[in-house]
Amino acid sequence: MENSTVKKNGVYTGIVLMILAAFCTALGQLFWKLSHASLNLDLIIGFTLYFLGAALMTIAFRFGKLSILHPLLSVGYVISTILGSIFLKESINISSILGIMFIMAGVFVIGGESD
Repeated sequence: MENSTVKKNGVYTGIVLMILAAFCTALGQLFWKLSHASLNLDLIIGFTLYFLGAALMTIAFRFGKLSILHPLLSVGYVISTILGSIFLKESINISSILGIMFIMAGVFVIGGESD
């Protein structure tokens, strides 16, 4: 019984790390966009955050199944849409909202599948 609890906590750790990786990569991409493709602090921050996201993703894979953890990176699309709306004044239309709802439903279904 104790081994099952440890395993379940490990899977949750993987899920949290993967969602954090998605956040870092989405934020990194926002900084790339803000850099206007010129070598400046925004570009360096973007590369740093993206690298951190990739490192967190690699670490997360130690804690669970690839088939459960990798699809959770799709949360990055949701985060990117929200960041684009807030910082770049991009509009979110009904199809974007529906897409976000489908992505989040898939994340909950796949993430909830973890044993």
